[in-house]
Amino acid sequence: MILFPAIDLKDGQCVRLRQGQMSEATVFGDDPSAQAAAFQRLGFEYLHVVDLNGAFEGEPVNADAVRKILSELSIPVQLGGGIRNLGHIENWLNEGVARVILGTVAVRNPDLVRSAAKEFPGQVAVGIDARDGIVAIEGWAQTSELTAVDLAKRFEDAGVAAIIYTDIARDGVLTGLNLSATAALAQEVSISVIASGGLANIEDIKKLVQPEYSMLGGAIAGRALYDGQLDPQEALMLVATANRERQLAKDSS
Repeated sequence: MILFPAIDLKDGQCVRLRQGQMSEATVFGDDPSAQAAAFQRLGFEYLHVVDLNGAFEGEPVNADAVRKILSELSIPVQLGGGIRNLGHIENWLNEGVARVILGTVAVRNPDLVRSAAKEFPGQVAVGIDARDGIVAIEGWAQTSELTAVDLAKRFEDAGVAAIIYTDIARDGVLTGLNLSATAALAQEVSISVIASGGLANIEDIKKLVQPEYSMLGGAIAGRALYDGQLDPQEALMLVATANRERQLAKDSS
């Protein structure tokens, strides 16, 4: 289980949106690479980055900011937003991104996702962003006709490394992770599922590490870290303890 700190990029700045609305962006800093380095120093082992402008425009926009983040870090980075073709995927993986997240293209062109997952094993994730269980695309500006479960099942045997499941209604509003919906999705597929949207405080982490959510691959923390409502060291300690206990149980079985 991994706890991912999030950096969302808008116009080169580090921001958080409210329920995916670009008009409701709170700026938390104008140096995303410094924020990324701070997360690494705190002990986070994997960073989650989204190019918000890219998600709306359909191509990478904050590339310079992403490259600067990559240059500052030794921990892996997963990147989403505006990655819509094989060229985008190859370019980012060649530049040092550990894993690309494909969202809109997973709906529009699932064959591309399957091809990429086969060509780059372990380096392709699918982002499923849902509102009331229905998948949203194009930076959440449009609603598809697919349910989150339907979309996830499309990639059951494709070799996708992970699914990042975001509950749009909770994103950026600190109302708590939708662990029940995320776990329900995880039970439908064999792919590791990561919870996103709404992580509010340490109580969410305490719930996340409970045995009933052991099938989840982790969670993404955003606004709670920036607002100081989540103590990163306490959260990381809880996750590390849960991981050790699960490994011991696995080794003894």
